[in-house]
Amino acid sequence: MPDQPPAPPAEPPADPPRTVADLVRAAARTRPEHPAIVAGARTLTWGALDREVDAVVAGLVEAGLRPGAPGEPGDRVAVLFGNTPEFVATYFGVLRAGLVAVPLNPAYTAPELSTLLGEAQTRLVVRTEAATAAVLAASEGIEGLRITSYDGLVGGHVGAPLAAGQEPVIEPETLALLLFTSGTSGEPKGAMLTHRALLANVEQVAAAGTESVAADDVVLAVLPLSHVYSLNGTLAMAARAAATVVLVDRFDTEGALRAVEELGVTNVPGAPPMFAAWSQSPNLAERMAGVRLMFTGAAPMPAAVAEQVMTLTGKPLYEGYGLTEAAPGVSSTLVGGSPKPGSVGRPFPGVEVRLLDEAGDPVDEGDPGEISIRGANLFSGYWPDGSEGPDKDGWFSTGDVAYLDDDGDLRLVDRRKELVIVSGFNVYPREVEDVLQLIPEVAEAAVVGVPHPYTGEAVKAFVVAAAGSGLTADDVVACCQTRLARFKCPTIVAMVDTLPHSAVGKVAKGRMREATP
Repeated sequence: MPDQPPAPPAEPPADPPRTVADLVRAAARTRPEHPAIVAGARTLTWGALDREVDAVVAGLVEAGLRPGAPGEPGDRVAVLFGNTPEFVATYFGVLRAGLVAVPLNPAYTAPELSTLLGEAQTRLVVRTEAATAAVLAASEGIEGLRITSYDGLVGGHVGAPLAAGQEPVIEPETLALLLFTSGTSGEPKGAMLTHRALLANVEQVAAAGTESVAADDVVLAVLPLSHVYSLNGTLAMAARAAATVVLVDRFDTEGALRAVEELGVTNVPGAPPMFAAWSQSPNLAERMAGVRLMFTGAAPMPAAVAEQVMTLTGKPLYEGYGLTEAAPGVSSTLVGGSPKPGSVGRPFPGVEVRLLDEAGDPVDEGDPGEISIRGANLFSGYWPDGSEGPDKDGWFSTGDVAYLDDDGDLRLVDRRKELVIVSGFNVYPREVEDVLQLIPEVAEAAVVGVPHPYTGEAVKAFVVAAAGSGLTADDVVACCQTRLARFKCPTIVAMVDTLPHSAVGKVAKGRMREATP
């Protein structure tokens, strides 16, 4: 299949941005009447969005929140919205005010929110109406936490210019974003991303051989904006180009395709489950006729699905690899300029990658090794003290394993052993296991990831019921749904008599995986 010709590169802002919010200011200056956000029947131009962002800043200043500086993080503001204009304006407003944005999934339950809000020492939550009950329940016991709606934050500030001193001067090394992720397992950890790191990755991706977002693109944002891929890889990239973003709050096969077709979408960042679902849709080529390119990330894409989508649409589907700690882009087939199913391509310009063996030495040519990365896009370590960040030479070990093929392109071999990735979202087995152990009728439980044709992996729980209990798999799922977001809940529950254990008493999850067809 011939490649599509690359789009003309987007013109960068005249003055290099110092903060992520500067991207919006520059877009408003150069294309004030160009549509920035389309959400259902609502459209905001770049000029209008910039004014909304200023209104958020004014509200945050009025609330008395303290901006940060390099080495001194500002107050943390949790943002709980779906893919809505309110999320976009609040996020950029928090950054323009010199504060730290903590985007959280509005589907999180109260126990999940309580943990994360407390961990971040959050001062303010700006939330959607649907999340009110969960946020109120989560806020109990968190000292000094305030809760507001978007309207309550901006009040009468929309349209009023910022007063002198309301917009602080922010240095690029100031902490901008706190995103909760984890290493191989255990409790979620907050990855600290500065303005420098976020902007660096935007420029690194923009410098790829094929322009990922051009000025006249209409970009689909259906992946949750609380995820770094959608937040920096889609929204910030579109702001840099002053392109148009179509917000879709929740993916369903037909609704998302209708948005692509009716709103003139030309650029589709997605994840494997999206493309797997679309590959079964009739008239796909006709409905995606206006699309310039498609891009997949967040989880490994089955090569067969990628081939099918490209065959059906006649459009290139590029794949990439990244992680929260890299803001997020590390490599992509965009860099080589040609789709290559089964590969995640080459490092973006400015990102260095090396493959290491267990001793920390470079592997032999063609051998798999742990991916270690270095670049200006890397995070500053985990909240709050910067622990486990890049080493003294700037290298960060990802825990992911890959090898280089004959063309010099990366091919992933395995993800971190314990981590389960469902539709691109990290699920930490220990978190699910802790919830399972809260069920009185559960004697013992363990969680692993198993392959799934649409979500990449699914959560499987092995549960030993207490003697004499009538606990069923349906009971287990129902209990989990009250304490975990849907994507974290086990979709497969095996009721077993015993769990396998190692000689030291640890659950032998490798044997559990081997027993799973």
